[in-house]
Amino acid sequence: MCGRYILAQQAKFERELRLGRIDWSFSARYNVAPSQSVPAVRVIEGVHEGVMMRWGLIPFFAHGVPPRYSTINASIERLQSAPAWRGPCERGQRCIQVAAGFYEWHLEANGRKQPYFIHLTDHEVFGFPGLWDRSIAADGTVIDSCALVTLPANELLRDIHNTGAHPGRMPAILAPADFDLWLEGSASQARAALRAYPARRMAAYRVSTRVNSPKNDGAELIEPARDDEPSAAPPGARHAR
Repeated sequence: MCGRYILAQQAKFERELRLGRIDWSFSARYNVAPSQSVPAVRVIEGVHEGVMMRWGLIPFFAHGVPPRYSTINASIERLQSAPAWRGPCERGQRCIQVAAGFYEWHLEANGRKQPYFIHLTDHEVFGFPGLWDRSIAADGTVIDSCALVTLPANELLRDIHNTGAHPGRMPAILAPADFDLWLEGSASQARAALRAYPARRMAAYRVSTRVNSPKNDGAELIEPARDDEPSAAPPGARHAR
């Protein structure tokens, strides 16, 4: 699963993307949370556009009303069966939520939930493959929203993500070379792009529990936790494999 992530400066993403239209505006952020407006890339009539969308998909049939259940993560196993994901999946409404890292929580033996910051070691920025939909409220308000795809975790994330309703999961991650495949490939090509990123190309380390509150948002959130903060780090979590 993925419930928080970070953004690098807008220019860093635009250097990695082939955008024909730019309708987004954002700055570096260190605690992106569900229901917030996030930058995403999609293809409309053959044009790659960078837009802002609500993180937490509101299906077209919901008439602008967010579902009572969580729609921030779309599990790979239910992309073609769950009502919220089936429509966007069949219509090819794929998008990429751009990111520079994300957080997951580890349940320790003492019952404490310790946050970890995870990033790639071979790319400064990357993308979460996602689905998007458009829902129109009763007053005519148009809401474009998105959800990122999750799948079974690699060995690094399996060690860390052992809590919550769906432990042992991680977001699918696209390297820049796979962006076009997800956005414009056939259904089978896009499906093939959904895979767990290699653990050897990722790194993770403990960070402060200040990230638990979405009210906190600053570069200090991704600084390693102090050594005097008690924790039982899962094996291999501090370094890339």
